[in-house]
Amino acid sequence: MHRSPALQRPVVLGSTSRYRRELLQRLNLRFQVAAPAVDETPQPGEAPRALALRLALAKARAVAQQHPEALVIGADQVADLAGAPLGKPGQHQRAVQQLRQMRGQAVAFQTAVAVVCAATGFEQLDLACVQVQFRALSDAEIERYLRAEQPYDCAGSAKSEGLGIALLDAIHSDDPTALMGLPLIRTCRMLRAAGLTLP
Repeated sequence: MHRSPALQRPVVLGSTSRYRRELLQRLNLRFQVAAPAVDETPQPGEAPRALALRLALAKARAVAQQHPEALVIGADQVADLAGAPLGKPGQHQRAVQQLRQMRGQAVAFQTAVAVVCAATGFEQLDLACVQVQFRALSDAEIERYLRAEQPYDCAGSAKSEGLGIALLDAIHSDDPTALMGLPLIRTCRMLRAAGLTLP
């Protein structure tokens, strides 16, 4: 059966995040993974939403330079607490500080995704905002959670797909996988626009 060139384009995930890799596997696609060489330092005064959008597109473009024939997916997530960006904590004490800041608060997780194909000039960018209400956590709850799950590679120090769900009162989103790092509804929409057939 003849397949059009668009359908034969390889897909590359421009991220080394195991969470994003696991999410993309849900679409039953063959894809490669490539690490984007992008400086993720926020620019002075840059809002969390703008930071997530800029980095998602920069990651997709960077990987597309190395894989010009591919459909490249780039993504980035920034936790937004009253306009202040919270990144990945990296270590325990920083995670404690983040969760103390977020307890009892509404936090917006800004998750941006981009699809780029250098060969065709295709570029699309979108953002899913997930509103998360944190419980009024005690210091003991924070310590128990961090020791149990060690979510130091997650923006905002909480994994909703794991034990982190116990830290929350509510989640509001129109793209349910966005909180885990890759909004699949938006990703599918962009991949279809680029010529890929899904499912």
